Amino acid sequence: MKLKATLLVLSISTLLISYTATESTDSVQDKKGMVKVTIMYPNGDGNTFDMDYYTKKHMPMVADLLKPMKFYKIDKGIGGRTPDEPVPYLAIGYLYFDTLSDYQESFGASAQQILGDIPNYTNTQPVLQISEVVE
Repeated sequence: MKLKATLLVLSISTLLISYTATESTDSVQDKKGMVKVTIMYPNGDGNTFDMDYYTKKHMPMVADLLKPMKFYKIDKGIGGRTPDEPVPYLAIGYLYFDTLSDYQESFGASAQQILGDIPNYTNTQPVLQISEVVE
């Protein structure tokens, strides 16, 4: 009986832990005044992008290295302005911080490792913009 109860508690705990670990950032909201770092990967002749690597390896590594980061989001380009127009960006990543200095300090310490990983998922040169969330 004790063994069954222990197994039940362990099973429930495992389910709860796995739910929290896989919870989507869709429920996480940006707030006015936050700093958003947008990394855009332009489309072009011969440009490639490995979305699987980016979502499963690169961005989790970035989140681990840039500890003051609040959350991140990823967009995959699926179309241009018109049905026959190619996507302008293969992917766009967003990193959210409370302050600009949180980003600058954490990125500076990890820049070499983060930038060194880019060739593992793309052959394009990313374009970066730092913004303040207004609304």
